[in-house]
Parts: sequence; C-alpha cells; structure tokens
Amino acid sequence: MAKDNKGFLKIKRKKGKYRPVEERVGDFCDVTVSRSDDDSVEQATRCMDCGTTFCHWACPVGNYIPEWNELLAKGDWDKAYELLSATNNLPEITGRVCPALCESACVLGINDEAVTIRENELAIAEHAFKTGKVKGKKVEKRTGKKVAVIGSGPAGLAAADELNKKGHHVTVFEKDRKIGGFLRYGIPDFKLEKWVLDRRVDLLKKEGVDFKTDVKVGEGFKTGDLVNDFDAVCLAGGSRFPRDLAIEGRDSEGIVFAVDYLSEANKKVSGEKTAQPKALDARGKHVIVIGGGDTGADCIGTANRQGARSIVQLEVLPEPPECRTEDYPWPKHPLVLKTTSSHEEGAARKWAVSTKKFISETGQVKKLECVQVEFSAPEGACPVMREIEGTEFTLDADLVILAIGFLSPEHKGLLDELALEYDKRGNVKTDQSHKTSRKKIFACGDMHRGQSLVVWAIHEGREAAKNIDEYLTSSR
Repeated sequence: MAKDNKGFLKIKRKKGKYRPVEERVGDFCDVTVSRSDDDSVEQATRCMDCGTTFCHWACPVGNYIPEWNELLAKGDWDKAYELLSATNNLPEITGRVCPALCESACVLGINDEAVTIRENELAIAEHAFKTGKVKGKKVEKRTGKKVAVIGSGPAGLAAADELNKKGHHVTVFEKDRKIGGFLRYGIPDFKLEKWVLDRRVDLLKKEGVDFKTDVKVGEGFKTGDLVNDFDAVCLAGGSRFPRDLAIEGRDSEGIVFAVDYLSEANKKVSGEKTAQPKALDARGKHVIVIGGGDTGADCIGTANRQGARSIVQLEVLPEPPECRTEDYPWPKHPLVLKTTSSHEEGAARKWAVSTKKFISETGQVKKLECVQVEFSAPEGACPVMREIEGTEFTLDADLVILAIGFLSPEHKGLLDELALEYDKRGNVKTDQSHKTSRKKIFACGDMHRGQSLVVWAIHEGREAAKNIDEYLTSSR
C-alpha cells in the first residue's frame, strides 16, 4: 500500500474517545475506546515525514517516529513494530500513559493539530500482540555474568530486558508481592489495566529473566550477599520518599500520601490482601486532593469510583493557559491547562491556593483553612509567593490526599548500607555511565534522576544496561 504523502493536508486529527462517564465511573476498567486499525492507518498518513524530526528529538527513548508512522501508513504493521520495539521496551505501556512530549514537538503542530503519535504507537504495539508478532525468545548464548536489578518499575524492567538480551543472567528483586513498581501500584487500572503489565512480565520470564518478589534487599536479602553474589548491581528502586506538608494539624487522621492511597486502591482492585485501614477509602467522604499534577488526577478518578461525596483539587500555582504561550515556544513541551478523563468525571479545581492549616475534631481532619496566593517576580529574581489579604476560606474535608511529589529515594536501609554518595537533591549520585560511588553498583530511573516520567525511566534503564554490559564485557 502506497502512502499518501499529502495526508496531512486532507485528514484532520481524530481525537481519542472515552467510554461514557456514567459507565466508566462504575468500574476500574480502561476509560478509552480502542481505535480501529483503519483509523490508525489513516491517522499515520498525517505524518509529514519532515526533514528535521523534532518528535524524535523530544522523545526520551529516541523513537523512530516518522519511520514507523510511514510503515503504519503503508499497512506494514510488522516492520512498524520491529522499529518501535528497537528503541522502546514497553511501547504498550507508554502508548497508554506517556504524556507524549513528541506530539508537542510535532512539526505539523506549528499550524495544525499534531499527529496522534502516542495512539499510533499503542495501535502498533497492540496489533503486534494480537497477531502473535510478540513472542518470548530464550537467549541461546549466555555470558555467565550475573546481574541483580533492584526494583521492577519501568527503569528496572527496561534494564533487565536489555541485560538479558546481552546474555547475562538477570535477577530482578521486588519488595512488593507483584512485579511492576509504580506501574502496578501507582497508576490506576482505568489508565493501565494490569493484564497489560502481566503480559510483558510473562514474556520476560520466558526469555530468561528471574523475578523474586516479596524480597526487600537489605532485610530479606542481605546487602552483603547482593554485593558478593552478583557481578553487577543495577539500582532502580524509584523515588519513594514523598514530599510532606508540614503545617498545623498535619498529625490528624485522614491525611494520607497519594502513593499510599493509590497503592491501596490498586491492591483492592486486583484482589490483593492489604492491612491498610478503611481511612484510605473515599466512599461517602469530602475529599481534598492537594496537588494539581497527573498523580492528583489519578486520585480524583479513584475517589470518584469509590463513591466520594465531593472532590476538590487544590494547586498552589496559578491556572495555566489553554494554549501554548510565548514562554513555551515550539518545540518545547508547553505548560497548558490539562483536563484529564478523571477531571471530566467530576471534581472542583481551585488554583493559586495555599493550605494553611488542617482543622480536626477528636483527632480526625474535618476542614482545611486556605488562602489565595499570587506570584510576583522582581526583575532578575525568582517568583515569590504572596498571600492575598482577605481571601481566606475553609473547605470541608474527611480525607486529604497529598499529591505533591517526591523528594528522593529512601536512604534508610539498602542505600545507606551500601554507603553510596548522594547528590544535592538526595538522589543516588552517578557518573555519566550510571556508575555510583561504589564499584560494580549502578543506578538508574527516578532513584538516579529524581521523580520523572515512565518514558524517562525506560531511557535510564536502557542506558544503565548498556553501561553495565560494557563494564561486564571489559572485565571478563
């Protein structure tokens, strides 16, 4: 099938569709409606095959976007998947949860709507699984070298996949009961159903990767054994130390971190037993989500499905514009207002709000004391936040979810026992080859770069694996 090179002049962007709100809030299944193969092929013809591929430049893993879009437009699904999987170990996952930095940099986006790159990626990946293109192949030739990967999130899975393909014996250690890290316990099923993750993990098992769950290295598995038993160690444990809000009343019941709330909800959905209190359930409660990012939106969607009485999301920054401004010129990823499927399901959003105090009754949070703020930036200085006099207000609250990010990886335990150096932000310090301050110990993902995107974690895992392989092969 020949590609129509003028498709971008004739075909408009076809936006993805969601299931009706009244239907999807009744379950935790995927909110999206899958596109037909014909629609995917048609949308791929919008790719201009431009000479300077800014989409490729913006993609952390360096996906060959124009090339596999052209193959998709020609109906060559198999070759499109071969090219896609050459740079991305988890395309069926990034195709669902990536914020698509590539689309912000699409050349067509200068004067039209960008190509549906993320949805095209997902279509290629799912077509490959559906047609049996994706098969687990055991590695025939082994090097005899053993590598331990600590953490099974996107960075750990990407590193394990790459190292296994190089012929090394890879063992992935995960402290939770199931593999996936934040992919499993941090992202709700309505964005990423866990059969998608299980399918990929099963492939890695078939290819020879060994997974050990319910093992916290440093406790269930001694740090000394880790160093002695393996030729190299890849730390990919993520950034799990949450940012807190140290204000009056913080010790009240009913104030929880987003990661704890989402993890508990995901475990319930999967039928995994938990020992968490009922306080982590939003049913019948006035819910306040502090933090305006994607994690906060995930909390909103979860609370709606649990039957929250009301939901308010607070963000300390002012409301972003709906369109790209001159502060974020193309091809930069712009700061614009993002309304997710969770917001569409029901939640009040309040911008430029600072929480001053948690008010409790008999130890249980009942209200938030808040104030409106504004930011001013003296010439040559950073913006300074200032409270606006006379704008104080209170909000009812039975459950407050803190979704304000993470500070660093957890130092206590494994990292401190390894006596590793940290950077000024508290992340594991490495050189350009992902080597830590200790011999044969490498680090990647959020544990190394700080809290970031799934696609950046995959990139980090791949880069760390490349450097670990070079280290192992040069020391034979």
